[in-house]
Amino acid sequence: MATHHVPASVFPPIGNYVHGVSVPATSRLLFISGTMGLRPDGGVPETFEEQCDLAWQNVLAVLADAGMTKDNLIKVTTFLAHTGDRIKNVEVRDRILGDHKVAVTTVRAGLHESGWKLEMEAVAAG
Repeated sequence: MATHHVPASVFPPIGNYVHGVSVPATSRLLFISGTMGLRPDGGVPETFEEQCDLAWQNVLAVLADAGMTKDNLIKVTTFLAHTGDRIKNVEVRDRILGDHKVAVTTVRAGLHESGWKLEMEAVAAG
């Protein structure tokens, strides 16, 4: 259903993503709000990896609630509190998505709470 776009006139993707993804106009779109690596009780793990895993679990839970899976994702944006967590972020994303490629953006940003290490938002189509 989704078409990947990696034009020859643009640098090759640096990692497991594509430059663009298009979906048919008849697709149902799901926009997932920014989610952090918070436990259901609001607790915040200390490490980046734990927070990143939880943020992904939150995204996957919203997808499931909408009758979708990770294979429906077409775009993921991640806001990192610390640039140094970029490689760990890619490792966790690759572990979760496997061979499924999406359009990605990663930004260093000041987050709302000092203990938060990342926030993610996503778009899915089905």
